Amino acid sequence: MAADIVGVGLIGLGTIGTGVAKVLQRNAAVIEQRLGFPLRLVRVADLDTETDRGVDLAGVRFDSDAEGLIADPAVHIVVELIGGTGAARQLSLRAIEAGKPLVTANKALLADHGGEIFGAAARRGVDVGFEASVAGGIPILRSIREGLVANRIESLHGILNGTSNYVLTEMEKTGEPQEAVVVRAQELGYAEADPSLDLDGGDAAHKLTLLAAMAYGAELTGKEIPTEGIRGLDPVDFEAAREFGFRIKLLGIAKAHVDASGGLRLEARVHPTLIPTQSLLANVDGAMNAVAVTGDAVGPTLFYGAGAGEQPTASAVVADLVEIARALRGGGAGRVAPLSYRPETLAPVPLLPLSEIHGRAYLRFTARDRAGVLAHISGVLGEHGIGIESVIQKGRAGHEGSVPVLVITHRADEASLRAACERIDALDDVTAPTRLVRIEEEL
Repeated sequence: MAADIVGVGLIGLGTIGTGVAKVLQRNAAVIEQRLGFPLRLVRVADLDTETDRGVDLAGVRFDSDAEGLIADPAVHIVVELIGGTGAARQLSLRAIEAGKPLVTANKALLADHGGEIFGAAARRGVDVGFEASVAGGIPILRSIREGLVANRIESLHGILNGTSNYVLTEMEKTGEPQEAVVVRAQELGYAEADPSLDLDGGDAAHKLTLLAAMAYGAELTGKEIPTEGIRGLDPVDFEAAREFGFRIKLLGIAKAHVDASGGLRLEARVHPTLIPTQSLLANVDGAMNAVAVTGDAVGPTLFYGAGAGEQPTASAVVADLVEIARALRGGGAGRVAPLSYRPETLAPVPLLPLSEIHGRAYLRFTARDRAGVLAHISGVLGEHGIGIESVIQKGRAGHEGSVPVLVITHRADEASLRAACERIDALDDVTAPTRLVRIEEEL
């Protein structure tokens, strides 16, 4: 093989891995024109070497030996696309120890073990590319790391999970219950057989962990981020949101809070959110992703595109490969640190407790259709310093003679809202737990 070729070794030939192989082959000529030298897939490792993936691997060594791939001198960059945090972690560290740059789309690996991965890469002097780990084909990480490097990032608001966004969009459009929409999402390939990581917000939390590190130099894990998924939302919530002038989206939110002495506290959370219908994020539908970033110099920006899928994600993986190949030929590691901040400056940042968040909220009470019930509810809210801005009662009495009572509050702190809801849920005339959805208006 010609000495001027930069060889790529691919571990994992699933959906995304197949996409990477296709893009490298299909666009080989244009990539070479941009780099000035060939970037070629030279070796693939996968446990399944029999299934036809619809990609021509003629001239590419294909076997199940991932360790051999890492040790192969023809492989200059290792791509990890097997997922999970077990074997993926071991192989990623092995590649770094061998002095080979790593490209991965594995947000769970980096969210839970990023300190170990990036620390090893810094000590060994190799690059880690992970653009595909957040928002698929949207170049959001590169944009924060390079395009917005002159800014202090004031806030991030992201629709980071296409599965949840598809489910919310369809529930609003059709009025169907969540269970029926999830089944359809699975049939269309938008949702896994077990969609828990998407519906419960874990996937979005992993991605927000990486965004927060990139934007604020914050050492976090996904487990530290307060996370709430979309389960429990009913069609009536979407009807109410529309009447109140909002749409419901699962958002990952990060904001910087700087005190008078210059100390930073980070607000980071994932949960369903009511956002004004006129905002750009409110109009991101289906399985699409979008991230709104506000910088102190640039102001508000919006990044939009496909957040998943074979080709969009492969596009991001190959973009990392091109950047790293260019750096290899230029001598040494890449021009900027993987997480934008130099590794030695990354540090834990105190998180703002959810109880201190202050804003309006949507509350769905389920109460018996009797005189005086709304007065009892509003009385408890008032005792906790929470005013009612708008209220709607939907439909006729149903189960146990109950009706949904839908409320938009004035601004209040989360601790007071939670305490009031606990009190209200204990009332005799309230027949189901209150549903609280926060409102985000900085969009």
